[in-house]
Amino acid sequence: MMSEQETEAHVSEEKKLKVKELAEQMKRRTVMIVSVKGVPSAQFQEIKKKIRGRAKIQIAKKSLVDFALDHSGKKELHELVKYVQDGTAILFSDSDAFEISGILADEKSPSKAKAGQLAPGNIEVKAGPTELLPGPDISALSAVGLAPKVEGGKISIIQDKIIATEGSVITPEIASIMAKLDIIPFEIGLEPIAAFMDGKIYRDIVIDKIGTIENLENSYERGIAFAVDIAYVSNETLDYILGRAGREGNAIESLIEKEVIETGERVKEESIIEERKEVAENVVKEIVENVKEGKEDEENSKEKKSEDGRSLEK
Repeated sequence: MMSEQETEAHVSEEKKLKVKELAEQMKRRTVMIVSVKGVPSAQFQEIKKKIRGRAKIQIAKKSLVDFALDHSGKKELHELVKYVQDGTAILFSDSDAFEISGILADEKSPSKAKAGQLAPGNIEVKAGPTELLPGPDISALSAVGLAPKVEGGKISIIQDKIIATEGSVITPEIASIMAKLDIIPFEIGLEPIAAFMDGKIYRDIVIDKIGTIENLENSYERGIAFAVDIAYVSNETLDYILGRAGREGNAIESLIEKEVIETGERVKEESIIEERKEVAENVVKEIVENVKEGKEDEENSKEKKSEDGRSLEK
């Protein structure tokens, strides 16, 4: 049996070897502190296997990490010490810190909510049917602010409702409802906390590939629209500009044709009005002439009667 002194010597030697190993690894390009909170052991081991050859992960006590930093030869690394806490691990790699963070982001897996966790964003329940059967779940849904209704033998939600706002503590009741409605708001994986790379410390590294791609796509669409609007010709905008020119040309032609048709119709209408006016004037003239002729005939008839009367008197 080893004596107490021999045991201490053995442990001390073990620590020395661990410190030496850590100090050697800290000479690599990237040294990163990552959170392993909530990560099951099986998943942690799986992630270590997947990044083998690209990075190495070790869990070490803060005291050992601090001691290793003193022997690393890089004073800037000391700033990482304050990020080493319970539930953290240290990662070493010759690759870019952001590249490694992207790999870790891809290795996350969905996780159901647990009571006491902080909501990663607004958690909303959409209106619509559920797979829940009428019963106690109606009261449970109502308890978290939802409006349940029985339709077709199952429970439906009448209207959209945010049951947890970003940063709020998830209660057991809300966690239970999310599980029943199959709402999985969390992802489990290694979270980068801080990293040392090329002489600098980087904090709050967030790699959101989907969000970044969406932002790039939106920026590209806005850029193309602006370039087309100012008629900036490039391989990307030429087809759009030609298409726009064609549409505007067709619109102008349609306006011209409409104007010609309307002008023609106005000319035609004016011609008809002139013709009708001329006919009306002729009719009036004819009536006037007929009236004049009638008066002349009447006067002539009177004169003739007078002459005939005088002849009889003689």
